This record gives sequence, structure tokens and C-alpha cells, in this order.
Amino acid sequence: MSLLASPAPSPTPSLSELPSLGEVSTQIASVCSNDTLLCATLAGWFDNAAWAPLVASLITVLLILVFGIVIRNIVLRLITRVVARTAVSGPLSGRWRKGSQAEGIDTLLRERRRQRAETMGSVLKHIATIVIIGTTLLTVLDRLTIPIAPLLTSVGILGVAIGFGAQELVKDFIAGMFMLLEDQYGVGDVIDTGAAIGTVEAVTLRVTRLRDSDGRVWYIRNGTITRVGNESQGWSRAYMDVPVSYTSDITTVRVLLEHVAEEIWADVEFRETMLVEQPKVYGVEQLSDSTLVFRLSAKTLPAQQAQVARELRLRVKSALDAADIAMVPTA
Repeated sequence: MSLLASPAPSPTPSLSELPSLGEVSTQIASVCSNDTLLCATLAGWFDNAAWAPLVASLITVLLILVFGIVIRNIVLRLITRVVARTAVSGPLSGRWRKGSQAEGIDTLLRERRRQRAETMGSVLKHIATIVIIGTTLLTVLDRLTIPIAPLLTSVGILGVAIGFGAQELVKDFIAGMFMLLEDQYGVGDVIDTGAAIGTVEAVTLRVTRLRDSDGRVWYIRNGTITRVGNESQGWSRAYMDVPVSYTSDITTVRVLLEHVAEEIWADVEFRETMLVEQPKVYGVEQLSDSTLVFRLSAKTLPAQQAQVARELRLRVKSALDAADIAMVPTA
């Protein structure tokens, strides 16, 4: 007699004892009762109930990823179209001024508007990508029954740590965004930032690049700019003081300067390309025992005040010489 009894063979079920296809489908559907509609549908296709939840989960994850990528591409295309439309739209100075100088100003305005729109578009694209992809990944993790609460807590702590370590960078970015949104200055403007005075060559979210009158290039972090003086936004002003002798006839000098203002305003070359309105004579600006100082002022297009002031000096000098009125040094 053998010490080890061989196990009794399991009885082979007959065909009549096998579950029918309907019973298998019912069993699979009960397994997927808490799952998605896709799982329940697959349960009717497979005879093996263990496959349905796995295949359904994989297909669901794939659909979520595809849907997130499609939404991201649609949003990025919309932002690109809006940026492109914003970069070429808007009022131009050429609508009310003509000439090569106005065309040059229009070019600067277009470049300024294009750079501003592209910078804001880049920020919006990054924000949209982070939000959409982040939401997609969190949805996938939740679908895979992976707890996301600890992950969100870890990300929050990491974000706080990075924020403390990159305070200056965040400050620069926030200041750059408000500067672009408020259009405080742009490419081609002559600005005074306190640290440097010069012409703006480039503007980004982090730094502003200036070139001063000596040709030096300055890179200034936007977060360090506490005040900005813009000398070329909208319009500029050219003025000159005309000192004459105390004994000079005030009426004669005033009429002479007003004639110079009318002459330069009538000059097509200046009126259509540099001047905004007719220059004005403000009368006696300063008075002393030996000098009368008259002030002549002209509103000009942006960054044209220097050239208009030079032309005013030439015309005033010629007019005073013709009237035999001498200019005297001021005290």
C-alpha cells in the first residue's frame, strides 16, 4: 500500500455543466458594475471577465490623454491667432501724419505692439499648457486609483520652497507682466529708469534692455525698476528760451517769435512729419535787471523734440539778427 495517496482527479465537467454564454456575460457585467460604461461593454465581448476592467482602464487613460492633447493644441492655436491679430491691429500715427518719418514711427509702434503681444502670448501658452496637462495627468492618476492627495501636498510644499528661493525672479516676472499690460514703455521709447537713461531696444518679462547716448547697453531687471520716466510716449515737447536785453521791446520780440512759430508750422516738412500742433510763445518766462527770457514751446511727435528744437534755434537766430535784436547771456 502506498504511503502517499495520489489525489483524486477532479471530475471533468460535462458540456451540460459548463456555464452558458449568457451566464458568463452576466458574471462579467456584475464584476464591471462599478466601472465605466466602456468596461461593461467590453464585458459582453470577452469571455474572460478579468480582461474587461484592464482593457477598459487602458482605453480610458488613452482617451483622456488624447483629449487633453487635443484641447491643449486647440487652446494654443487660439492664443496664436489672437496674438497675431493683436500684433497687427491698433491705431497708427500714419493715420494722421504722412512722410518717411511717420512711417519710421509706425514701424516702431508695430514692433512695440508685436513684441508686447508675443510676450503675453508666450505667458498665456505656458499657463494653458501647465493647467491642461496638469489636469489631464491628475485625471489619469485618479482613473488608475492612485491617491493624488499626497502628490498635491508634495507639489504644494515644493512650490512654496521654490517660491522662497526664487523671490527675485518671481518679482521680476510679475513686474514685467504689469509693465506690458499697462504699456508703460516699449521698443523705441526713451526712458529714465533711475539706474540708466536710454532708448529701449528689447523688453521681456524679466529684463529691459536699454542703450544710452554713449552706446552702452544696460540690462535692467524689471523688479528693480521702481519708477519710469518716458520721454517719448504719445507726444514730446521741444522748447527753447530766448534771452534778450532788458531794454528790448516786449511786444516786438513776442511778435517776432510768433512769426517764427507760424513759419515752422507752415513748413510742410515739419508739419507733416514732426509737429503735432503749432508752436506757442509763452511770453516772458524769466525777468532780471538785465535780461528778459521768452519761452517758445512746440508739441512734437515722440522722440522728435531734439530736431525741432534745433530748427527753432536756427530760425530764431535768423529772425533776431534781421530785426537787429541781440541775445544776452543769462545770469
